[in-house]
Amino acid sequence: MKFWPYLSFIVILQLSLSKVMAQTPKLVVTVPANLKGFVLKGYDVLDLTKGDLNRDNYPDAIMVLYKKGEEKTSDVISHPEKRPLLILICQPNKTYKLAGRSENAVYCVDCGGQMGDPFTGITIKNGYFSVEHYGGSAWRWTRIVTFKYSALDKNWFLFKDGGERFYAITHEEVKTKVSTVKNFGRVPFENFDIYKDKK
Repeated sequence: MKFWPYLSFIVILQLSLSKVMAQTPKLVVTVPANLKGFVLKGYDVLDLTKGDLNRDNYPDAIMVLYKKGEEKTSDVISHPEKRPLLILICQPNKTYKLAGRSENAVYCVDCGGQMGDPFTGITIKNGYFSVEHYGGSAWRWTRIVTFKYSALDKNWFLFKDGGERFYAITHEEVKTKVSTVKNFGRVPFENFDIYKDKK
């Protein structure tokens, strides 16, 4: 029965870490003046990433917003506080135009389990952009959802949705699952819902 004190210590440590991570203040994101008008009332900016989203060589942007006080109001089971993701396209005069918006592309603040906020960032490259997450407890998971721009449709479509599951202590039993267009068909960015179980 010598393992019980050790097990209790591990449980207490995990609970303490999850509590600290939940209370960690968000980093302040610097928002340029020509993008501030897109921040919704009652929200703040969680992430702002620039890159060429429609392959016209202008610096487009993706802005992820969060509701102020979401840590207190979000409930992953019955009422996750949605985080709007905005696709902002740069115009020749350096102003921006809203080209797409979704409240179902980024997980909520308490969707990561004991690891805390699962959102890790946005990556943009050559008309593609990926929404990246990491979460779990003893069993960890990653999820990267990638969208691709269609010049013909002037819109972004789901390109790839996948990630890994692994045991945090040993990193053994890594399981990778990736879905592509062959699995989910043609899904416009606005229709994608990260909260629905993957098939």
